[in-house]
Amino acid sequence: MSEFKTWMCATCGWIYDEEVGAPEEGIAAGTRWEDVPADFLCPECQMGKDDFDMMAI
Repeated sequence: MSEFKTWMCATCGWIYDEEVGAPEEGIAAGTRWEDVPADFLCPECQMGKDDFDMMAI
């Protein structure tokens, strides 16, 4: 399996790490970004998935 990636909200800088998930948002550790529900909102600023950018490793 490929390495986990991290995604950052372009609006507020909140980080989604695929390895960690977002348990407080109901997203289990190891959940790939493409498997995060389409209606996911940033827990900090409420922006949608389209406002997240993959971070370079």
